[in-house]
Amino acid sequence: MASAANANLNAVRETMDVLLEISRLLNTGLDMESLSICVRLCEQGINPEALSAVIKELRKASESLKVQSQPP
Repeated sequence: MASAANANLNAVRETMDVLLEISRLLNTGLDMESLSICVRLCEQGINPEALSAVIKELRKASESLKVQSQPP
């Protein structure tokens, strides 16, 4: 029983490592935690294209706030 759980955990880790490498090759800017959250959301039925659009909008808003908070 424990060996099956370990095998499953190893498979999940290997999958996440591959996804992280693909993410890096595509220059998504997602770290392991963010990528993991995105994967879990997609597994729960969130539309990947909509999720991508939200991430892009959040990045734009974050950049805008950074620019506004810089002293002149």
